[in-house]
Amino acid sequence: MRKPNISKPTPEIIKSYLKKWETLENYVLQEKSLWILFHEAYPENKKIEHILIKVSCLNDFYSTNIFSPYIIAKHILGLDVDKYLAMGNVDVVNKIAKVKMPGGRIINFYSFASKYCSHHRPERYPIYDSYVEKMLIYFRKREKFYRFNKEDLHNYRKFIEILGHFKKFFGLYEYSLRDIDKYLWQAGKKYFPRKY
Repeated sequence: MRKPNISKPTPEIIKSYLKKWETLENYVLQEKSLWILFHEAYPENKKIEHILIKVSCLNDFYSTNIFSPYIIAKHILGLDVDKYLAMGNVDVVNKIAKVKMPGGRIINFYSFASKYCSHHRPERYPIYDSYVEKMLIYFRKREKFYRFNKEDLHNYRKFIEILGHFKKFFGLYEYSLRDIDKYLWQAGKKYFPRKY
């Protein structure tokens, strides 16, 4: 299979992807719905019922493969995440991600955790997913914008650091990490489609 030849990200390319994002009606409406849920209806994480609704909606909209939203909601409630989110503490993503399941096994719901935090504070918590990962690895190999291992992307603090280097290397100063995240996700979906 031929490797894709992806244009180097420039401010103009990011702008075009952000314009394209606004035309994706289903994603735009999902995001607006989640904004209402996370910012107007249930901005705090002090009641399990509120957390459960947010977990269930994220799981449905993003297909995050959470098979027991209740267990995740209970885990989030126990972490008292509001204080971390208010501070913009990036370590909260990894805390939310690692969930002890019945039987003692720990499962890492890392992509979900980044989405949960991002929907509370999108400017502080960019979303990690497999498309973003593929794009960052592609440009690491081709442009050598920063040295990192694939595993580093699974540590949220390092993930943000890598995105920061990506932004600086390509001169994308006018864009937020969330904007860059939207570009990486769309381009990743285009150039590295999932095979079903």
